[in-house]
Amino acid sequence: MYEGKAKADAGDAAMIAEVGHPAVLALLARYGSPDELNAAGTRRIVRLLKPLASRMAERLAQEIAEALAEQTLVVPGTRTAAVVISSLARQPTEILDQRRTLEGQLSALLEAHPLSEPLTSIPGVGVRIAATLLIAIGDGSAFPDADHLASYAGLCPATKYTGSSIKDEHAPRRGNRQLKRAMFLSAFAALHDPASRALYDRHRNSGKTHTQTLLRLARRRIAVLFAMLRDGCFYDSRPAKA
Repeated sequence: MYEGKAKADAGDAAMIAEVGHPAVLALLARYGSPDELNAAGTRRIVRLLKPLASRMAERLAQEIAEALAEQTLVVPGTRTAAVVISSLARQPTEILDQRRTLEGQLSALLEAHPLSEPLTSIPGVGVRIAATLLIAIGDGSAFPDADHLASYAGLCPATKYTGSSIKDEHAPRRGNRQLKRAMFLSAFAALHDPASRALYDRHRNSGKTHTQTLLRLARRRIAVLFAMLRDGCFYDSRPAKA
């Protein structure tokens, strides 16, 4: 019964089910064993989870209670494991806290940079991707044209041939990995933008795979980025021609 209910709620609780979720980490850090969860009771678990998962706290606490009620086997070494689990759960929590602090500092530094507003005007480019772009290419003056920048990023599509037929297109292995990843992530994040979405749909309708299409989008965005840095202008969102 519990297994069926868990499967039914899998879509809604997918985020909570991840061990890396702050609510799960907080729960494991406080109560590392079934005995501790039982002793805490549903109300305490709800109070602990509420600030980190307000919508799912009561449901998750109830599912934990049902799972504990069905447990009939006590594994030797459970108490020792509880100490280890609680300690391990605190480590990623501390790392996440440090990450949020660093992101705040990075955001402040980026806002003070003259290229901050132009870069973040590009759909799909936030603080972290903008910082990656600044570290990787600076103001773009080191590159004579967009093709050189695309080559440096490893975003010039390479074609595989099988005999006399074309097999597929793929991103070259060479290039700046951090820059390439940032451009792929920004291309994917920008699919809510009408111009980017129109271009994506056009390539998909022509038979390109999702990965091949993202590669083309990333390559096009490199050209746009180069032009923006060269001319010192903001992103101009105009619908892509169908």
